Amino acid sequence: MSARPRTIEQVELTKATGILDEISGAFSKKIVGQEQLRTSLLVALMAEGHILLESVPGLAKTLAASTLAKAVRADFARIQCTPDLLPSDIIGTQVYDPRNHEFETQLGPVHANFVLLDEINRASAKTQSAMLEAMQERQTSIAGVIHPLPTPFMVLATQNPIEEEGTYVLPQAQMDRFLLKEVVEYPNDTEELEVLDRYDTGALGTGSTVASVVTPEQVGYLQRLVERVYVDPVIKRYIVALVHATRATERVLGPEQGRYVEIGASPRGTIAFYQVARALAVINGRNHVIPEDVRHLRHAILRHRIHLNFEALAERVKPEMVIDAVFAAVPSP
Repeated sequence: MSARPRTIEQVELTKATGILDEISGAFSKKIVGQEQLRTSLLVALMAEGHILLESVPGLAKTLAASTLAKAVRADFARIQCTPDLLPSDIIGTQVYDPRNHEFETQLGPVHANFVLLDEINRASAKTQSAMLEAMQERQTSIAGVIHPLPTPFMVLATQNPIEEEGTYVLPQAQMDRFLLKEVVEYPNDTEELEVLDRYDTGALGTGSTVASVVTPEQVGYLQRLVERVYVDPVIKRYIVALVHATRATERVLGPEQGRYVEIGASPRGTIAFYQVARALAVINGRNHVIPEDVRHLRHAILRHRIHLNFEALAERVKPEMVIDAVFAAVPSP
């Protein structure tokens, strides 16, 4: 029987808060508002997960992802996805060297700590599938040889939901690999005025760079701390009950609301709630999980894991509406 992880001390949480404040400060220098997005990015980083960002063009999805990546003093690669992008363009390939009369392996851009896949839904299905092994197994295979990916490793993907020409819908198997799917909203009036002010001062110009404020070792410290956060068995049962409710919505919500869900969340959803809740506990300076940690990012965890039917689409029922109904129906500890 494995030993229970030792309790996280306050001095450890204080150190973690300092690291998180450094990253948040670098993020805020480039991004106006978007606190929910910042939280989701930090959670994905701490929980060793990947994140999918979706919005209409111009809402700083790419800037937010690259800002987080550059705030860490680590390797960063950006891949602009297009229909003619090949799997070898991402994972690498073997190139013949005529001088030595042998093949040498050239690793692709996915072999970086932070990989930004811009407009991932513009890549073909074959190229999208090349990312599955990297995202799940944290390794690539080139000519039968396994190449481990560096630590930390995080994929930040963006997609535009309103354009369909030249795009390929992400398969459910790949969507499930993303810990979170965050939908970026429009800024409010005050935030948009701040964008204009920063534009005038040059803070948003191409000459404005993001300083690397933390190291990969500090990111590793946060990730190890998250693994030691205590989760009470009552909270675990609450998470399981929530995910099971997405698979039996007609029983939990009744036939009127429950009929819209075709497929509920898989056990990856259960694990995602568990990982995210522990990361949020550290962000909030606690060594244990409370029910609010489970509820806080419920939309980002489930919106890409529950599949609604055509009836829901016809009646304009959004996944967030079903998710909120499930959380209202399942008693909180």
